[in-house]
Amino acid sequence: MNIPTNLKYTKDHEWISIEGDIATVGITDFAQSELGDIVYVEVETLDQTLDKDEVFGTVEAVKTVSDLFLPLAGEIIEFNDDLERNPEVVNSDPYGKGWMIKVKISDDSQISELLDSEAYSSLIGA
Repeated sequence: MNIPTNLKYTKDHEWISIEGDIATVGITDFAQSELGDIVYVEVETLDQTLDKDEVFGTVEAVKTVSDLFLPLAGEIIEFNDDLERNPEVVNSDPYGKGWMIKVKISDDSQISELLDSEAYSSLIGA
C-alpha cells in the first residue's frame, strides 16, 4: 500500500498536500483500491467556501458512489479538469495526476487535526 510520508490524511481516506495556504486534495491509494474502477468524479462546489468535513463532491466507481469530504475549511479554487475525460487516473496515479481539488485554506489550525502517514497506516491496518 502506497502511503507517502510527505502528505497528510483523513479518516475518510483523503490525502492532503499543503503549500502555503493552498491544499491539494485527492483520495488515497487505499480508497481507490477499495472503490475499484473509477468511472466518474463530480465536484460541483468550485468557487464555494465549505467547512471542514462537508461534502465537496462524489466519486463513482463501477459498483458504488462515495462522497468526498473536505479535510480543511476553505474555498475550492480549482478542480482537476483532466478527471472529466480520464477519471481512471485516480486509480493509476492517486497521489499525482489523480488529484481532485485545490483549496484556499481558511483555518490553518485544522492542519494539526490531520493524520500523518504513520497514523493513517495504523487506521487502515497497513
